[in-house]
Amino acid sequence: MFPWVCARCGREFTQQNLSELTVHHRDHDHDNNPPDGSNWELLCLYCHDNEHARTLAGAPGEQEPDSPRESSTSYKPFADLDALLKKKG
Repeated sequence: MFPWVCARCGREFTQQNLSELTVHHRDHDHDNNPPDGSNWELLCLYCHDNEHARTLAGAPGEQEPDSPRESSTSYKPFADLDALLKKKG
């Protein structure tokens, strides 16, 4: 369906090293497999690892999220900055 080329780095593959080319789900949903392959891209092992490293939650031992990561931070470091500046002045 796709040429044996990594979609990120452009490395070409042959029958001898084809096992180093992986199918990546663009939306990270392994159940989303349209017949036309529109949710897939071929990535070499290095680019595939890099792609998944970018989407990890970041904490050691945490699993990769089912969908692309959304910000869930509630800490607002500058929330009271205005009040602090008025206090000093």
